[in-house]
This record gives sequence, structure tokens and C-alpha cells, in this order.
Amino acid sequence: MIPFNRPVLTGKEQKYIAETFTKRKFCGGGEFSEKCSKWIEKKTGTKRALITTSCTDALEMSAILSNIQPGDEVIMPSFTFVSTATAFVLRGAKIKFVDIRPDTMNIDETKIENAITSRTKAIVPVHYAGVGCEMDTINEIAKEYNLYVIEDAAQGVMASYKGKALGSIGDLGCYSFHETKNIQSGEGGALLVNNEKLVYRAEVIYEKGTNRLAFSRGLVDRYTWIDVGSSFLASELNAAFLYAQLEDAHLITDRRLKLWNRYYENLKPLEKKEYIELPKIPEHCQHNGHIFWIKVKDKEERTSLMSFLKSKGIQTTFHYIPLHTAPAGKKYGEFVGEDVYTTRESERLIRLPMFYDLQEKEVDMICDYINVFFIKKSALSRTFY
Repeated sequence: MIPFNRPVLTGKEQKYIAETFTKRKFCGGGEFSEKCSKWIEKKTGTKRALITTSCTDALEMSAILSNIQPGDEVIMPSFTFVSTATAFVLRGAKIKFVDIRPDTMNIDETKIENAITSRTKAIVPVHYAGVGCEMDTINEIAKEYNLYVIEDAAQGVMASYKGKALGSIGDLGCYSFHETKNIQSGEGGALLVNNEKLVYRAEVIYEKGTNRLAFSRGLVDRYTWIDVGSSFLASELNAAFLYAQLEDAHLITDRRLKLWNRYYENLKPLEKKEYIELPKIPEHCQHNGHIFWIKVKDKEERTSLMSFLKSKGIQTTFHYIPLHTAPAGKKYGEFVGEDVYTTRESERLIRLPMFYDLQEKEVDMICDYINVFFIKKSALSRTFY
């Protein structure tokens, strides 16, 4: 069986975790946490990177930092993971969902402005599959209306837009290091604070609402409770695991891109015959090979193809059910404008196996079976004429 995902291991994770036992430092904020933060800051150019227990926590910190209050509105795509929305709903916000682009599955930047009202506080672009949203346009809109831009870059580690690291372009950026991601620590995330005005408060919120970090640097003579916050710090065990992965981030990314490109080249003939659609990567975007998806005719064909591949020992999956169609989505948000692509495209999309240890011959086999499926389907359809 070829699984959909297998978490990557570099071989150094156990060694670094063992070092935390030697030093008997297990809680957050230790040496490995600092190494991870510095690595992200150097790689992305962000003002401050804070290692969190999850991307969800990073998003929740963003909601606090952007001063979301009950009745405020936040604009985002409906085609995203639930945490993108719940982080702001927890602060009392109403979510305004807008349509996506069918080429990248990212938020349609041309639909954002129509969703802005006097209550709008932030725009949350989601960089689907590590492909950047149109951040220049989004930042221009945000600047005109005085809105925060919070990048959900959960899938965007080691990817960029016009040479800028995803997550480092808006006011705030959020990474995920869940085991399904390219770079993983089981559970984990990071908040990238790009707006320098938000750095101090981010550190306070990160430290449960206290100025402990300022105290540890000798900037105050004692630390105390000064703001809201929570326990967002990842443990040193997670940070040690993560640092082993970050050290090999380029190697991991290069491998995934090689596999992604092999899928693309193998499946191009099927796209030319108009059996499937392949991902479109804008020229100014450098993706990271996080997801390889294809689109088929409709939901029924997707179900048939997935069932066929499963019978051959190949695990595939679809992705998000649009949030605006979910019970909570209807309660806490609304879709602005017409849902032209969000539902339709989400029902056509299939994600193929993609992980570091996937072999080229396995990619070839998967593509061969997809080709067989459409050959059989074509032959069957001709028997009715």
C-alpha cells in the first residue's frame, strides 16, 4: 500500500531530544526553541518568530494582536481548514467568506474589496499548497482600508511570493509543523511578527500575558501580568524535534519538488486530453511541493477514481469541505458574493500521495493507474454509441 502521507524523519530528532534530557530542560523557551526562532527569522526576514504548540495557536495569537472584538469582521476564503476561522470566531468576529481562484485555489483577490464594511478588521489569505496568494494586491487593499493582513501560511514553509517568504509579507504570518506538513514536529507551529509595532505585545501574549521575556533580558526588575495571553509556547521536546527538521529543510523541500515535478510531467498528457486539470503555479511564486492535486470532471468521477486507486493499494484524499456550507460556518459567517468556484472546485479536487520517502517508481505507478482509469472510462463511454 502507498499511504497518502508518511511523516519525514531526518535521523537527528532522537539525538536532539536526548540532549533535552541531558540538560533537563523540557518546558518552552529553551535553547532549541531559540534556535528554531532564529532559523525562521534568518530564513524569512521576519522581525520575530515565536514557536507555538500549533498553527492554530499562532492564528489565535494573531486574532488577539489584531484586536479582534465582538462584532468585528474578518475576510478569508471558505476553502480552508477550520482553524483559520475559529481563531477569530473565538474573539467574537463574524467571518466573511469570499470566492477562490480556480487556478491556485487561493482567495480571489478581486473579490475582497466588495466584502469590506465599516466593521472589517482583517484579511486572512491562505496560501494553499504552498502557492502564494496575490499579496501585493491584498496588502494594497489592506493599506487603503487600514486593515491587518494575517497570512495563514500553514502550508507555506520554504515557499515564496516574488522572492519574499510566505508568512513574512503581511502584518503577521502563521506556520504549521503538524506531521502532515513538509517540515514537522508532530504538533507545532510558529507566529511570524512582521509588523515591528506588534513585537512587544506578541511576546507578552506568548508568555501568558506577562512581561517575562522583558524581565529575562534585564529590561524590567520583575515581571507581572500586563495583558491577556495564554500558554502558547511549544515544549523544548517539540522544539528539539523541529530543529532537526529545519536543519534539513532545503533537502526536504528539494526532494518534494522533484516528486511534484515528476507527477506533473507524467500527468500532462491526460491534461492535454482534457481528462484532468493540473495545478497552476504563477511565475512569481515558488512553491514547496506540499500538495500535488488533480481535478477531475465532478464529484462522482472523483469518488470513482479514488475508489479505483484504493483498490490498487493507493491512498488518496480530497480536501476541505467549504466552511460556509458547515453548520458552524453558517452560524458564525456568511459568503459574500457568488460561490462560483469554491464548492465546485473543492468537489473536483483529489490529493495524491506526497511525502519525502515516496519513490519515483511509486509516482510512476500511481500515474499509470490514473491513466488506466481514464482509458477504461473512455472505452466504456464509447460502448454506448
